[in-house]
Amino acid sequence: MLGIRENPTPLNSNCRYSAHPQAVVSPIVLNRNLIVLLLAQMVFVSASALNVTLGGIVGSELAPTAALSTLPVSLTILGTALGTVPATLLMQRIGRRRGFMMAALMGVAASLVSRAGVTSNSFMLFCTGTALTGVCLAFGQQFRFAAAESVVLAKAGKAISIVLLGSIGGAIVGPELMASGTVLDTSNPVTGALWGAAGLFLIGALLLAGYRDAPIKDTTKSADNPADSPISSLFREPLFLLAVAGGVIGQGIMAFIMTATPVSMHVMDGHSLPHTAAVIRAHVLAMYIPSLASGWLISRFGERPLMLAGLCIYGATLLVGLAGQEVMHYTGSMVLLGVGWNFLFVGGTTLLVRTYPEHLRFRAQSINEAAVFGTSALGSLLAGTVLSAIGWQAVLLATLPAIFAMTAAVSLLLRRPLPVFNKNEQ
Repeated sequence: MLGIRENPTPLNSNCRYSAHPQAVVSPIVLNRNLIVLLLAQMVFVSASALNVTLGGIVGSELAPTAALSTLPVSLTILGTALGTVPATLLMQRIGRRRGFMMAALMGVAASLVSRAGVTSNSFMLFCTGTALTGVCLAFGQQFRFAAAESVVLAKAGKAISIVLLGSIGGAIVGPELMASGTVLDTSNPVTGALWGAAGLFLIGALLLAGYRDAPIKDTTKSADNPADSPISSLFREPLFLLAVAGGVIGQGIMAFIMTATPVSMHVMDGHSLPHTAAVIRAHVLAMYIPSLASGWLISRFGERPLMLAGLCIYGATLLVGLAGQEVMHYTGSMVLLGVGWNFLFVGGTTLLVRTYPEHLRFRAQSINEAAVFGTSALGSLLAGTVLSAIGWQAVLLATLPAIFAMTAAVSLLLRRPLPVFNKNEQ
C-alpha cells in the first residue's frame, strides 16, 4: 500500500508528514490523492502532447516567416520553464489543491485563447495561448512532488512512478484528440481539438478538487531542522546538488536529442512522416512505461544506482544513434533515450525529496524545477542550431561531456549517507 499506514495511529518521528506530532492521516485520503494525481497527469500530458502536435502545424500556417513556425512549441517549453518558480512559491502560500485547480482552469483559458488565435488567423494570439499552456503545465510538473508527500518517504519512488504512469494515457489521448477534432468542430479539426483540450482541463479541475493537501510535519522546533536555516544550506548538501543535476542532465539531454530527431529523420534523411511519427511515439512510451518497474527498482537497489543505470543507457543511446541513420537506428536510440530519461528523472526526483528539510521543501523544489526545465528549454532551442550547422552525429556527441561528468558525480557519491534530518526514515 505504498507505505500508507493501514491502521491509522498517531504518526511518530519515523514518518515524515504530520501537521502535528499527534496528527492522524487517513490512508483513504492518501490513496485518493494518488488516484487523483494519476488521472490529472493523464489530462495535463494529453494537453501537452496536443500542444506539441498542433504547434508546428498551426505555426507553419500562421507564422509570418518559416523561421517562426516552431515558435508556438518553443513558447510552450519556455512558459513551463518560466512558470516553475512562481508555481512552487504560489502553492507554498495557497496549498497544492488550490494551485493545481487554478492551473487547470488556466489551461481551459489558454486553450480558448489558442482557439481564438486560429479562428482569427492571429499568430500572436495563438502564441499567447501556447505560452499560457506552458505556464499551466509548470504546475503539473509538481504532481510528482505531491505524490511523494502523500506517502511515507520510503515509498516516495513508487508513488512518483505511479503518477508518471498517467503520462502513458496522455501520450495516447493527446494525438487521438487531434485526430478526432472534426467530431467537436466539423468545419475545422484544429479548433475542434482545442475545444477538446479545454474540456480536458475542465475535467482536470474537477478531478483535482478531490485532492487533499498532505499535512506536513512541524519542524520548527527540531534541532536538526532549525526554522531559520538559510536557503544556502541546500547548496552545501552534495546529494541535493546531485539530485538536481540528475534532473538537469536527464531532461536536458532528452529534450536536446528528441527535438532534433524529427528534423534529422524527415527533413535531412528523407524518412517518411509515418516512420518519423512512429519513432517519436515509441520514444514517448519508452519514457513512461519503465515507471511500472522504476519504483520497485528504487526500493530494491536505491535511487543512485538507478540513476547510474540511466546514464549507462544514455551511453547506449549514443552508440546506437552513431551506428547509422536508418529507421531502426533512430528507433533504437530513441527508445533507449526514453528509458534512460525515466531512470534519471525518477531516480533524481526520489533522491531530491530525501535531501531537504520540510521548511525548505517549496524553495528546494522551485530551484530544481527552474534548473531542470530551464535547461530543457535551452536544449530544445539549441538542438535545431547544432543540427543544421553540424549534423546529427554532432548532436549526439555534444551530450558526451555531460554524461561523463554526471556518471563521475554519481559514482563519487554512490555510498554517501542521506542528510541527518532524514536519519529516521532511511
